[in-house]
Amino acid sequence: MTSEGLTYAAAGVDTEAGDKAVELMKDAVRRTQGPEVLGGVGGFAGLYDMSAFRDYRKPLLATSTDGVGTKVAIAQALDKHDTIGFDLVGMVVDDIVVVGAKPLFMTDYIATGKVVPERVADIVRGIAQACEVAGTALVGGETAEHPGLLAPDEYDVAGAATGIVEADGVLGPERVREGDVLIAMGSSGLHSNGYSLVRAVVKHAGWELDRHVEELGRTLGEELLEPTRVYASDVLALAADDAAHVHAFTHVTGGGLAANLARVLPAGTVATVDRASWEVPPVFRMVRELGGVPRGDLENTLNLGVGMVAVVDAEGTDAALRRLEVLGVPAWELGRIETLDLTTPSPEDLVGGTKGVRGGAVRLVNEYR
Repeated sequence: MTSEGLTYAAAGVDTEAGDKAVELMKDAVRRTQGPEVLGGVGGFAGLYDMSAFRDYRKPLLATSTDGVGTKVAIAQALDKHDTIGFDLVGMVVDDIVVVGAKPLFMTDYIATGKVVPERVADIVRGIAQACEVAGTALVGGETAEHPGLLAPDEYDVAGAATGIVEADGVLGPERVREGDVLIAMGSSGLHSNGYSLVRAVVKHAGWELDRHVEELGRTLGEELLEPTRVYASDVLALAADDAAHVHAFTHVTGGGLAANLARVLPAGTVATVDRASWEVPPVFRMVRELGGVPRGDLENTLNLGVGMVAVVDAEGTDAALRRLEVLGVPAWELGRIETLDLTTPSPEDLVGGTKGVRGGAVRLVNEYR
């Protein structure tokens, strides 16, 4: 111990670096904020003016929180940090819009072994850009330096968002019925789920991130770091289209397509999903072939090219597909909702819900193209 004693900086925490990071990111954050956000950057709490919603008859707040999992390891390995924010925002706000709620504002949290202002600013700028795409204000956040707990170049990110929906506008299982049609919305790639499996496969194969993969048309690292598609604005636009007759949405994240779709189906129904309705993108085929991963594991872990699903009235199918085409979202008819025959034992190919939700079931049929 020196005669002057230990300081916070000597313990590994640099508060000046944190201040510099805020200066580097604040313009990007401000671009997400409209007149509803009060106080600007740097306050103890973000303030949001709710006056515009005074005419709601029975407003409900919707909230969600999430992180991006081990995808951060890819960003750290490539030393590229300006896209991981899209993964964070997508994981959070796209859970909120599933119930028909408009995501109003978001906060973020970054924990790192050492605050490198430029790196933190890159992360937050990515979050802010994704918030702009989602139409969501970034009202605050926190960066914490954890020396000794995390290595200097390690970090993790998390976020939370709040949205609003009129009570009689909530979407979900209560609206879904026999004959409804499933509309798939294409993913941008792996999104932000299943990276523990993907990283294990890559390690098993002995591939490096800078390896050019012909089937992907770019390096492995570039593919694995492809940002999550943020659906929020497009989903809300589709829900607002009266001709589409939207009854429910599901966000395809951890657990795969079938388990997440089952969460928004009422008991006594089964969604039949046609695997032959789309071509699985190359990155998923690569994971399967490199790791010898069984199809069941792939389907229960990765999105396989479907990032969001809308459940619409059969009469609204064409309108929904036209609307998504205009919005620039790849979409196709994925399957239909049927009544589950409860007089016979449930076949082994039926998948139920996850996260403690027990409602309808999903059956995947045919083979992928």
